[in-house]
Amino acid sequence: MNYSLLTLEILVTLLGLGVLLAGLWVPAGARKLIGYGAATLVGVILTYAIGGASPADGTAFGGMFVVDAMSNFFKGFFLLAAVVVLLLSLDYADTLVGYAEYCALTLFALVGMLFAASANDFILLFVALELITITFYILVSFQRNRIASIEAGVKYLILGAVASGFMVFGTALIFGSANTTNFFEIAAKQAELTKSPLFLTGLLLTIVGLGFKIAAFPFQMWAPDVYQGAPSPTVAFLATGSKAAGFVLLLRIAFGVVPDLTAQWSRLFLGFGIVTILYGSLCAIPQRSVKRIMGYSSIANAGYLLLGIAAASLNGSAAVMTYLGGYIFTVLAAFAAISVVVAHTDSDDISAFAGLGQRSAWLATALTVGMVSLAGIPPLAGFFAKFYLLRAVAEHVMIDKAFLVALLVACVGVVISLYYYFGILRAAFFPRHAPDLAPIAVSSTAKLAIILAVAGTVYLGIEPEPMVKVAQQAAAGLKTLPEAPQTAAK
Repeated sequence: MNYSLLTLEILVTLLGLGVLLAGLWVPAGARKLIGYGAATLVGVILTYAIGGASPADGTAFGGMFVVDAMSNFFKGFFLLAAVVVLLLSLDYADTLVGYAEYCALTLFALVGMLFAASANDFILLFVALELITITFYILVSFQRNRIASIEAGVKYLILGAVASGFMVFGTALIFGSANTTNFFEIAAKQAELTKSPLFLTGLLLTIVGLGFKIAAFPFQMWAPDVYQGAPSPTVAFLATGSKAAGFVLLLRIAFGVVPDLTAQWSRLFLGFGIVTILYGSLCAIPQRSVKRIMGYSSIANAGYLLLGIAAASLNGSAAVMTYLGGYIFTVLAAFAAISVVVAHTDSDDISAFAGLGQRSAWLATALTVGMVSLAGIPPLAGFFAKFYLLRAVAEHVMIDKAFLVALLVACVGVVISLYYYFGILRAAFFPRHAPDLAPIAVSSTAKLAIILAVAGTVYLGIEPEPMVKVAQQAAAGLKTLPEAPQTAAK
């Protein structure tokens, strides 16, 4: 086997083990050195990955593991998200008991995401997701002295276990009907398998399991509570890396394994997308917790992404990847500010952000860029992400009027989001009551995280074309996507 294909996974795994050992040797007073070292070395691995030194395309583990344009696309973002999250976690180093373990678990979750990006088999899909999910069970409840964190961890554990049960049963049914779990082999005989009720049931159960991971309706119940109770750096990683891992697997199944069936189920994905957008957008309106707002925002964004899946075309798949690329930078920018404010005030209520524009220019900039981009206002990454996604949906309007309904609902969701995103900014810059205007100190590591996230959000808004081209190349690598919506509608 060509082990060079697993270079990134091996390096991050070794780093995670090294961080665990470092926790035994580094004195308690110097625990931040572990976070500095982990963030720096993940940054080095990221530089290695994007510098052209990553391995060429190929497969390993008997075809279970694949390296291609899509896997490389997502792995770069996973590594970047991990760097920012580790930088943000340094502000929590003194309050997290077992900070070395926290960093190590973050790295092991990253390993799961890297494997998910390269999963080419339902067995590896399950293993990768379990590695991600089990580490997040611990990361979510890591603040053992806070009841909210323990409660969030228990809820995530119970619902995550249910999702895993769906996926295991679905995988068993797929194997029973196809006599294989390899994506390539199933794709080669999809015409025969899609006539099997056993296979269709197994596939549907697997998609249900993925629905839990991406927080799509009606499998979204865990998201608001987990977002509110978990440590803010953990939430940032959960909202970016874990969601993207769920969607890369959904993309591979939908367009790399059963593209013909995906076209037939387009209205199913469309319906789930519409309801998910409305649920996330409407439920965010009355919220006072900023982290709960971000939880419902995550649900709504899963709905937008499902519309791209429903488009069942090359443009739709590329639009989903473009959206995720901009979304990761945008959410990290928002959580860079949220993490520091919560660490400083021990509250995520909107009132804790009152007067932020006068208390810290760094945090106000990050929060503004994040919220404005999430709302889809140009010229930031969020605007072009939504533009390309809705354009892919609009291509199908003349073929199926259900896409017109989806397009209108998506526009309504964007308008509703202006209320709750700008409600946070209103509190930050135009508070209704006289707030505490004591300055908030921002560490150098938090400033670096803000610079990375804000720069990425602004750059992808001003120059979206490079991202779009890379996403189109990655989508074309699936080789089974129709290039025109007419083909998808047959």
